[in-house]
Amino acid sequence: MVKRLKSMPLYLFLALCAFITVFPLLNILAMSLSSSRAIISGEVVLWPVEITVQAYKQLFIDGQLLIALKNTVIITAVGTVLQMIATTLAAYTLSKRRLKGRQIFTFMVMFSMLFGTGLIPLFLLVKQLHLINTFWAIWLPGLVSAYNLFVMKSFFEGLPAELEESATIDGATDLTVFVKLTLPLSKPILAAISLFYAVALWNTYSNALYFISKSQLLPVTVKLYQMLQTPIDSLLAGGDSSQYIQPEGLKAAAIIITVLPILCVYPFLQKHFIKGVLLGSVKG
Repeated sequence: MVKRLKSMPLYLFLALCAFITVFPLLNILAMSLSSSRAIISGEVVLWPVEITVQAYKQLFIDGQLLIALKNTVIITAVGTVLQMIATTLAAYTLSKRRLKGRQIFTFMVMFSMLFGTGLIPLFLLVKQLHLINTFWAIWLPGLVSAYNLFVMKSFFEGLPAELEESATIDGATDLTVFVKLTLPLSKPILAAISLFYAVALWNTYSNALYFISKSQLLPVTVKLYQMLQTPIDSLLAGGDSSQYIQPEGLKAAAIIITVLPILCVYPFLQKHFIKGVLLGSVKG
């Protein structure tokens, strides 16, 4: 009993931190479901007032945010596959001690992690490759993350060498060992690195802002930024103007639509995320 009483201040402090963290999201959710009159009068804090889904209806009728959401799904799904293929092949190759020039290639990867190219050279390179206003401008510059590569390389190096030697003696080729032996044993690190890439691509912003100007190709992060910075009436081209909706309510609904998919998926992938962070901290 005494021990619980001593822990009470700590629990109260943690509860206060949790409330401060969750409060902005709850406030945005409440505003998105409240009427324009309640928002204007400042009555909305944590709970919706005069509940309505008119703001969500207006956004779905307009369709621009849904197009941006579709672009983000394509960028995330295809980009994650491409990045995982490139990172896995590179990490497996660099993990083999028999690779000639292994230290030089490893140093080159580490050099790219310590010293970036800068925005202007990157922009000129993307422009010369005619990748402006394509999703490749987002996928290719970040195709291989040096940090993720080293984490995966360390995992491959930790696999028992005797397994590969036994498979080689039985006649297995390097490709067979990689596909049928190494990849099945590497499911934890593959899941963790995939999640890292997927979250980064879902939140991609700067590269999309620099390299994509066509409205039909914008990801949801850039589209949401435009909606927050621009008068909302000019962004809703196909909406129903007969019923006025408070711009703050529309912006709040747009934020909820943007973050809802990742909020729904993250609890199921949280264990892989934590496992990946632990692998990076121990072996990186």
